[in-house]
Amino acid sequence: MDPDPVVDAIARVREVHQTVVEAGRFKGYSGKARAAGGTLALVAAAVLEVGVVPRTHAAHVVAWGLVCAAAMAVNYGALAWWLFFGHRGRRDLRRLAPSVDVLPPLFVGAVLTAALLAAGYHDALFGAWMLLYGLANLASRRCLPKEIWPVGLFYLACGTICLFTPSIRFLTAWPMGIVFFIGEWTGGLVLFFNRNPHASFLDFFASRRIPS
Repeated sequence: MDPDPVVDAIARVREVHQTVVEAGRFKGYSGKARAAGGTLALVAAAVLEVGVVPRTHAAHVVAWGLVCAAAMAVNYGALAWWLFFGHRGRRDLRRLAPSVDVLPPLFVGAVLTAALLAAGYHDALFGAWMLLYGLANLASRRCLPKEIWPVGLFYLACGTICLFTPSIRFLTAWPMGIVFFIGEWTGGLVLFFNRNPHASFLDFFASRRIPS
C-alpha cells in the first residue's frame, strides 16, 4: 500500500524545518576554548586553596577577576578567529549577532558584583555569578544546540545552593572552581559536537586540524 501522501508531506516539511533550524545554529563558539576556561577556573581554585595567594577578600576578588578576563580573552579570541579565518573567512559582523545575547547578563553580573563588594557581601558572589552565568547560557539557547539549556539549569541550581548554604564562603575557592569546571567542560563538549557531529570523544583532545 502506498504511504499516505499527507503523512509523507508532513514528514518532509518537518525534515526541511529541522534542516533550517540546524543551519541557523550559531557555531562561532569554540568548545575547546570553553573547556579551557573551565580548566582555568579549577586551577585557580587549587592555587587559591594552597595559599599561594593571600587569604584575603581583596586578593581573591582580583584572582577571580583575572580568571574571568583570561577566560573571556580565550573564548572571544577563538570567536574572532572563527569570524575572520573560519568558515571560508566571510567577515560579516552580522554573524556575531547571537554572541550579543550574553552581554546583558554579563553586564548585570558586573554591576551586581560591584554592589555586593561595596556592601561587603563577599559570600554571595559565587552564587550570584553562577546564577547570572546560567542566565547567559539560557539566553543563547535558541541559537546554540538544544543541549546547552541543561548547562544553564546546572548553573542556576548550583548558584541557588551556594546562596542558601551558609558554610560556602568566598574564601573557600573549591565550589567556584568545581562548578565552573563541570559546567564549562560540559558546555564545551556540547559546542564541539555541534560543530563536528561525526567526531568521537577522543577527537576533542586531538591536535590535528579539526573545528574546535
